[in-house]
Amino acid sequence: RILLATSSRHWYRYGNPAPCASLSNVSSSSKVHHERRNTHLQNRALNVATRPSDVVGNTPLIDLNRILESHGVNLSDGKRLVGKLESLGPCSSVKDRLGLSMINEAERKGLIHPSRTVLVEPTSGNTGIALAFIARERGYKCILTMPESMSIERRMMLLSLGAEVVLTPKETAVPGALAKAKEIIEGLDGNGFMLQQFENEANPKIHRETTGPEIWRDTDGLIDVFVSGCGTGGTITGVSQYIKGSPKHNCPPLKSSLTTIAVEPMEQMLITEAMGGEKKGPQGPHRIQGMGPGMVPKVLDLNLIDEVIPIHSDDATNVANELWMTGLPVGISSGAIVSAAIEYCRRPESSGKFIVCIIPSFGERYFTHPMFADIKEKAEALSKQPLPEPFDNTEYGFSTPRG
Repeated sequence: RILLATSSRHWYRYGNPAPCASLSNVSSSSKVHHERRNTHLQNRALNVATRPSDVVGNTPLIDLNRILESHGVNLSDGKRLVGKLESLGPCSSVKDRLGLSMINEAERKGLIHPSRTVLVEPTSGNTGIALAFIARERGYKCILTMPESMSIERRMMLLSLGAEVVLTPKETAVPGALAKAKEIIEGLDGNGFMLQQFENEANPKIHRETTGPEIWRDTDGLIDVFVSGCGTGGTITGVSQYIKGSPKHNCPPLKSSLTTIAVEPMEQMLITEAMGGEKKGPQGPHRIQGMGPGMVPKVLDLNLIDEVIPIHSDDATNVANELWMTGLPVGISSGAIVSAAIEYCRRPESSGKFIVCIIPSFGERYFTHPMFADIKEKAEALSKQPLPEPFDNTEYGFSTPRG
């Protein structure tokens, strides 16, 4: 037996079984063995999920000091950077947790009912994907509004999961998608329900109950700094509440000295402004999908944030590409968050610190994003090559037998 393990899950893989023999052709002792084995398997607690939403959470941490080294960051002082791979969820993003939490809470309160309620939500994509897969799992119709700037891969994911997608002008960002969602709700004769990810308390709740405890457990309480992007604000709020403590939510302080760093697009510094800081450079549309929704979400608790680090879309793209070159396929928001972590790790105060950053989503979802423009061009320029003897390459479109 081979044991495959992570810090948060144990997976077991057994060697290939011998071909099954017909019980009519085996000895009575072998029949007894088969019967005992079947009884044993029936009585064991197998690690098998019942439905896709059952495997949400318990994502691993991965060391990212290699990326710090490539940026010339001094590691001799004992600092360590790790990323929490939310990209390994069933639908490949941190929003899997949010979608599950909001639907579970709404069901628990009797606010929604399968086959009757239509779920309507404005989303930048990943929350919509999470809602779509759980809606499909449980029998809800799902309508999602999103800015037209969201990638074609996200749209395809949503449509493949049976959701209806309504695009809104990119200039209006999430507020425009929200207005459209409200309009759709009004036309559903009371059968529509908006989960309101930017206001829903089930959003930070799931991170208080799962993400925060997982980080605390897997770092053995050594975490000093938490770096997270701000889309809805649920992740950074819930994790910080769990570790720093929140009397309102019965969370005792585990480490009140935790430094919480929020990351937002430099082209849209609304959180910085809300905390009394000054904006840098031109403000407007940005290319960091998944953060910078064009407003300060109600879910976001600004009192928990110690610092906001703005990252330009270009820098986010560059670091995301670097992460791919380490073998870690991530989206552009991961590039922004890791870029902010790198900036922090350059500072003297980072000495000896244990820094955890969120890796929100998997990179394959962004292939039509501008960050992959060069790769797309190279992929499209590839051409077939002639085969060696004894193949006759004229049969495959080449001008001569050897190509």
